[in-house]
Amino acid sequence: MKQTTIKQAVSISGVGLHTGANVTLTFLPAPVNHWYKFQRTDVEGQPIIEADCELVTDTSRGTTLEKNGVKVSTVEHALAALVGLEIDNVLLQIDGPEMPIMDGSSIQFVEKLLAAGIVEQEAEREYFHVPVNVHYNDPENKVEMVAMPLDDYRATVMVDYNSPVLGSQHATITNLSEFESQIASCRTFCFLHELELMLQNNLIKGGDLNNAIVIVDRVVEDHEMERLAEIFNKPKVEVRKEGILNNVDLRFQNEPARHKLLDLLGDLALIGMPIKAQLMAARPGHASNVAFARKIKALIKKSKRKLNSDAPVYNPNVKPLYEHKDISRYLPHKHPFLLVDKIMEKTATQVIAIKNITGDQYFFNGHFPGDPIFPGVLQLEAMAQAGGVLVLSEVDDPENYITLFLKIDNARFKDKVVPGDTLVMKLELTEPIRRGICLMKGRCYVGDKLVSEANMMAQIVKVK
Repeated sequence: MKQTTIKQAVSISGVGLHTGANVTLTFLPAPVNHWYKFQRTDVEGQPIIEADCELVTDTSRGTTLEKNGVKVSTVEHALAALVGLEIDNVLLQIDGPEMPIMDGSSIQFVEKLLAAGIVEQEAEREYFHVPVNVHYNDPENKVEMVAMPLDDYRATVMVDYNSPVLGSQHATITNLSEFESQIASCRTFCFLHELELMLQNNLIKGGDLNNAIVIVDRVVEDHEMERLAEIFNKPKVEVRKEGILNNVDLRFQNEPARHKLLDLLGDLALIGMPIKAQLMAARPGHASNVAFARKIKALIKKSKRKLNSDAPVYNPNVKPLYEHKDISRYLPHKHPFLLVDKIMEKTATQVIAIKNITGDQYFFNGHFPGDPIFPGVLQLEAMAQAGGVLVLSEVDDPENYITLFLKIDNARFKDKVVPGDTLVMKLELTEPIRRGICLMKGRCYVGDKLVSEANMMAQIVKVK
């Protein structure tokens, strides 16, 4: 699967549920590995806030992200639309502090995104496959959640509020392809007593009976109905026999449970990458969703560290196998293009080499001046030179040979390398050398962090 973004920018306007502010949200195409980021265009400098569960500061009335004192609230419905449509990379520009509530669901975001069009990008989509059962429990609120290994994305949500009207409900999605038709249009809901409390505290300035399902689980007097009609500028408000205000018709019998599933998908987008798992959640809410996301993200970090556990350990106190003058015997390169400082270890099939990145090197004057970065192509060249030492150290007269690049495949650059870093290179032969052709896998590390890698093919050529 390839990563995706949208073909063109698309905007949608509405009111923030809690702030009452009129806002415009614009979805914009974004490059690969961008994921979801919010940009407050109404704030000086137009700061960006990543969709990251570590940035969540409030879950009381939706999910709020905050970075450097700048907030964006009620992000879950727009994020659910992106996850449900399997769009990987989007910048969400918003000219206010809160996302527009629209009709309380994700469907209008979905429609706009589909109208913008979805396009594949060059990079492959990287999933996190949940490797073991991940549990989250909140006994006080009777919340139970689990993510189980599965080579797909499935979710089941159960809600039970001890309400004779709402009852016990569950909702399931067996594949994200069902999101648009089965989940996206399901609206947020609240109980009448919650609505009254929020009205008393002026907390839903953008509230309207058209953007939420209001559940009435007690006897309501006529004067209360008249007051609600006046507040929401409606000619009349009534309670239907099933205990729901007559403001809306249910789109599904279990619409509340489906909306809780929608919230779950949106909040779990804050993990920072698509996942493969079977999710089961009993009585979830934004607080539990975010706590659950943090547990999964911690597992992702642990897994990445484990993947990089083969990073060579460089001890500068250990005497190198080959020093700079020795390396010059095996390679024709000289200053300033000799990019290997030390060879620490070498076997018949593997070499560990060191390149110290110093700020006085000639290319830093022109490669991002003011923010120097060691060029990715030079990382490849450094790996190739280390590989040259590996293969030429096996011949009796290395000064009579050179190694020439034939091909580079699957080159990936995962992080910046800057002055002060020590680049540790690990080169391994992936096949025995045949007719002078060498196939190698190269990896560059800074500490235990993989910064670049590539598959290389080179040829040993006798020149004298």
